[in-house]
Amino acid sequence: MNIYVILKQTFDTEEKIVIQDGDIPDDGVKYVINPYDEYALEEAIRQKEQHGGSITVVSIGPSRTAEALRTALALGADQAVLITDDRIESDEFSISKVLSAYFANNQPYDLILGGNFSIDNGGGQVGIRLSQLLNIPHVASIIKLDVYDDHAIVSRDSEGDTETVKVTLPALFTAQQGLNEPRYPSLSGIMKAKKKPFHHFTIDDLGLTASEIIAKTQRVSLFLPPSRKSGHILQGELNEQASQLVHLLQQSDVLGI
Repeated sequence: MNIYVILKQTFDTEEKIVIQDGDIPDDGVKYVINPYDEYALEEAIRQKEQHGGSITVVSIGPSRTAEALRTALALGADQAVLITDDRIESDEFSISKVLSAYFANNQPYDLILGGNFSIDNGGGQVGIRLSQLLNIPHVASIIKLDVYDDHAIVSRDSEGDTETVKVTLPALFTAQQGLNEPRYPSLSGIMKAKKKPFHHFTIDDLGLTASEIIAKTQRVSLFLPPSRKSGHILQGELNEQASQLVHLLQQSDVLGI
């Protein structure tokens, strides 16, 4: 079974984010695999362990993205593909167009897995757009995946409910939290990753021109949410806390008395 995982490197949202001139500078920023893509990768590894086959991880991004792909190889992927080109814009149309060109030029696929959305942009469109371009079924927010010879049975989160769907293969699935628990790379996996195939492409290699992947959307501004005001912890017994609360509300002129 040929399994592909579309993977994105994102900045670690646990770290302090700084914005300069409407963008996030690379200096001092820690980058990680998009957490939802980690669920997709873990599921690919589990399906390979159960059914056999190979896993290819594919990413679009600058040269630093190789670090995320190396981690994926250490976790159990068999080969990595990095598409790097300054002419590729960051909107979902451009990304899905480039990915579809890659899949059109390479070996057949049975499963394509990816995260439900990325934690940096949060668009959640790439999987949907890519499946449309490849003309294959797509199921989002999956929390269970059972693969058979020519179809898969998947459960997906549907606004608090669970929906079960039968899908013919090949198909594309995007992973939601709850699908699995991603593993950590082992020392032997890290060593083996150094010897696994790592391929590099540009849009020229994929038969695309810059005019075909012009972005359909443009970010107008980027800013941090306003900082929260510090809270006030009330001390003492319940009646004392109530008195303190009334006093604070009077000081704030909330009660109007």
